[in-house]
Amino acid sequence: MAYKTILMDEAAMDRALTRIAHEILERNKGLAHICLIGIQRRGVPLAERIAAKIEAIEGQKVPVGILDITFYRDDLSLLSEHPVINGTSMPFAIQDMKVILVDDVLYTGRTTRAAIEALFDVGRPQSIQLAILIDRGHRELPVRADYTGKNVPTSRAEIVHVHIKEVDGDDCVLLDDNQKEG
Repeated sequence: MAYKTILMDEAAMDRALTRIAHEILERNKGLAHICLIGIQRRGVPLAERIAAKIEAIEGQKVPVGILDITFYRDDLSLLSEHPVINGTSMPFAIQDMKVILVDDVLYTGRTTRAAIEALFDVGRPQSIQLAILIDRGHRELPVRADYTGKNVPTSRAEIVHVHIKEVDGDDCVLLDDNQKEG
């Protein structure tokens, strides 16, 4: 695999998720009314990992949900004539919960905006917090993460590839030049 830089290896990703789990517990003074919701695709296994770390620390399970934002995207017509729907699953009510949205990369803020809109169609949470593995900057909307694994200043000509074992077979974060054709 050709890439410019390894931003995080497996151990660095694990340490970042452990730190995020501790920060979530600290900020929220424990687990009361907390749930994690992973944004499809790579946010889902990251949310599950953070939940497992919280359970190891506190000895209690945290509810984890799955959010598909496909139909809430403002670029849906640009993606594909037949977008892939991965599904939303929330086997718990988010009403009056402190929802922690989890995703892999924060870039323009548009994915987060779509996720918040999708959440409000499900229920009305007490609050929404954002946990991100990589914050690469270049915001187009006023969005910031509450919990960040790593801040990586990038140029718009670069692309961040997050690999997650559950999806890609390995854990790492790579930086490369954007190879758009055309």
